[in-house]
Amino acid sequence: MRKIRSPFLQTLKGRINLESAPFTDRGSRLLVFRKGNSLAIRLAERWAKWEQEVGDYHQRTPMVDGLTISDASGTPLEIRPTAFPQAIDIDTRRGEFWLAFSDDETLFLRLPDGEFIITFRVLAGEGSPDRRGGQFRGDPEHRRNHRNVAYTTNARVLSNDINGDSDGCIRVRMRIRSEADSGWTLNITPRLGLNRSVPPANGVLREAERRWHEWFAGVPPVKDCYRPHYYYAWWVLRAGLIHSRFFLTREAMIPSKTQYIGAWQWDSFFHALAYRHVDRTLAENQLRIMLDHQREDGMIPDAVHDEGVVTEMPLPNSLAVAEVTKPPLIAWTAWQLHSVTGDRDFLDEIYEPLCRWNRWWFEKNDDDRDGIAQYNHPYSSGLDDSPIWDRGMPVESPDLNTYLVMSMDALAKIARTLGFAEEGRKWEAQAEALADNIVRHFWDPRSGVFWPTRNHEPIRVLTPFSLFPLLTGRMPAAIAGELLRHLFCREEFWTEYPIPSVAKNDPRYAPTVMWRGPTWVNINYLFILGLEQAGCVRDARRLRKKTLDLIMRNKDIYEYYHPETGRNCPRAASVFGWSSAVFVDLAIRASREGNAG
Repeated sequence: MRKIRSPFLQTLKGRINLESAPFTDRGSRLLVFRKGNSLAIRLAERWAKWEQEVGDYHQRTPMVDGLTISDASGTPLEIRPTAFPQAIDIDTRRGEFWLAFSDDETLFLRLPDGEFIITFRVLAGEGSPDRRGGQFRGDPEHRRNHRNVAYTTNARVLSNDINGDSDGCIRVRMRIRSEADSGWTLNITPRLGLNRSVPPANGVLREAERRWHEWFAGVPPVKDCYRPHYYYAWWVLRAGLIHSRFFLTREAMIPSKTQYIGAWQWDSFFHALAYRHVDRTLAENQLRIMLDHQREDGMIPDAVHDEGVVTEMPLPNSLAVAEVTKPPLIAWTAWQLHSVTGDRDFLDEIYEPLCRWNRWWFEKNDDDRDGIAQYNHPYSSGLDDSPIWDRGMPVESPDLNTYLVMSMDALAKIARTLGFAEEGRKWEAQAEALADNIVRHFWDPRSGVFWPTRNHEPIRVLTPFSLFPLLTGRMPAAIAGELLRHLFCREEFWTEYPIPSVAKNDPRYAPTVMWRGPTWVNINYLFILGLEQAGCVRDARRLRKKTLDLIMRNKDIYEYYHPETGRNCPRAASVFGWSSAVFVDLAIRASREGNAG
């Protein structure tokens, strides 16, 4: 591969490990992994209606597997790949190959001079070769063959064989003789039109370098101590974008192309907080994706996928079904975007949908009409398997009502910005009234925390969500002092890498199990901004430094972390979106304040 001039691309040399972190590009559904001396290509698609045939997308057979390059004698070449954002440099004893995206559905393999054999298996029912390669047409009625695939070369084709395999896949064996600038392309698409062009190799690489360099060149500068992880986080936030398709009405950042295929509501809000620093429209569209599917009654879906939206799910360990959404953070997020972008028109566009969303929580989620909203499904909290829900649903929880105070405070600011002064005063009064009601309903002066309740009985599981009302900035000084005491207690939440999702001294603390103990940096982020809101700036900076140090402790960026060791937990997704977004925003904040944390 020719010399890379961009310092950003050099900084990320080898950071994409091709095992837990795939090579991919903005908008693309193609994920390239290394498997020994071969490559495999999986699709970031759910294919829910075909799961019985091809399996869940986490375990599904790759669309293309065993992509191997052999010499003229048929001996597979040992590959030594080095991944950059724009390409994979593949060193072999027969010369250097490289792989890059020529478009979001087409991979381009540059070939050195010589004679080679390219073999691979494709998840398809049938295919046909031609003089430049071959193609596999999708047929929804045919088992497995649900995507169109084409492979094409401008090298001299010496032989080209397509044969059925024992596991229902098709095996391809193509012998070619390549010359300078020869290439081989692989196009995988749900569309009828296949891309069979083979552009000049140097142009493909130059364009890939330009795309990625411009992305990194456009981000705000940060201190040197953050730079390696900072640019990796920005790689995650570009590589994780997928183009709009069907129900995904706009370009969307998904939590993880390998683990979570779709746009989840509160993930999208954290992603937007990072994008506001580089692309106002991209940031705002992460909110619009959700509002595009808002129901008439005001509800916003839990998630949006290619195939549809998620608005209800079975309750855990039950046949009963309940509506499911995510915490009401969209108005707060919109105001955070405005604080950077200054886009008043966007606020005007979404103000009324945000008002309907706020009303929905009180009209549809307050069975006893006491002015305190409840969760009817544990997944609506985002804290899917927290022990808070072990007794069943519904649960009235301090975190939900804290979000609603934050939402109404944001709506007050939005209303004033739009010239609705009286509405702004009403929203502020409602926020104040709810904050007072939170104290009356949840506060336990003996323990110094806010307990969630079920049937008005406290659920005495100590989690950071029992401290959440601090984030409103509206708590009396004595209560705020008690909450801070718990937050900075080393036996509870101030672990080496805070904040654990269950207190360390709680008997249900399980530091590697999802929401039953691990540290989630999006929760840290809310506490950092909440501490600032409450006037605890020094404490906010302490937590910010701890959070940045935690993320920088690992080479990849993960969904959640062990609160004592700082290591990723076994089931935590890698290349994770909201953790990357949090790191980006906190690194920018720390750098602009002119201190190291």
